[in-house]
Amino acid sequence: IEGHTMDKGFIAIYWRDMLKFCRNRALLLSALIQPVLWLILYGVSMTSNINIFYSTNTAPTGALSISYMTFMTAGVVGMTILFTCLYAGQNIQFDKQYGLMKEIVVSPIPRSQILLGETLSGITKALIQATIVILFGYLLGVQFFYGLTPTGTIAAIGGVLLFAVIFSTGLMFLSSAIALRVRDHNVSQAIITLLTLPLFFASNALYPLDTLPTALKAAAFLNPLTHFIDGIRYFGISPNFYSFGIQYNTSISDLLISLGFLGGFCLITFALALRAFNKTIEF
Repeated sequence: IEGHTMDKGFIAIYWRDMLKFCRNRALLLSALIQPVLWLILYGVSMTSNINIFYSTNTAPTGALSISYMTFMTAGVVGMTILFTCLYAGQNIQFDKQYGLMKEIVVSPIPRSQILLGETLSGITKALIQATIVILFGYLLGVQFFYGLTPTGTIAAIGGVLLFAVIFSTGLMFLSSAIALRVRDHNVSQAIITLLTLPLFFASNALYPLDTLPTALKAAAFLNPLTHFIDGIRYFGISPNFYSFGIQYNTSISDLLISLGFLGGFCLITFALALRAFNKTIEF
């Protein structure tokens, strides 16, 4: 019975973190409003300006014509998951700072279960916020899952969830590894801030990669956010769509490459996080 309880120790860690998140109304409200503000302030203004330049362009035959708002919403979903998961590791820092992590570590719960519980809570928060972004996007005319049958919509949602879970899992492991390896909370937060900006802007979140310099293209290809957004646009928009003068074609092989890249990213960060957890002596 004791071993069975220990195997489910991650549930207690997960539930504790989710309760803390839901009870902190200021944190909950800011986490839900921030991505929506991106859609309203940046998305609406950029869409209106881009429509001026590309209003007369027609989509190639067979390509779905979408607005820039639809194009960038996939990027905002990626940004939401990126920021949420990377900063979620700060919970471990706070637990270390106030001595709570020491109490958790000396409990019968294996360290891998502690890491799993923290990771699942971060994934849940990220998926909730990403869902709100997509639902709010519909109010602004976003064309996600446009023209699909009910069966096709369910399959597309499943594809989006697959990419979102793998991507957010890798980010949570990375965030946990940083929080465990760095003792000072301010240093940890500075590292996370330093990571988020290049990961977001050296990607295809807001603009196409074709127009970027070669060095930035290479950096974007090695960026897990780029591969996540490719998957989101494949399932959420279309494998073949047209936006602000450019046609975007994603083949099955491209999709599998992105999925494999995210899987590799997840495995590497898991190894880093587990090693950091097992090597950390002082909490």
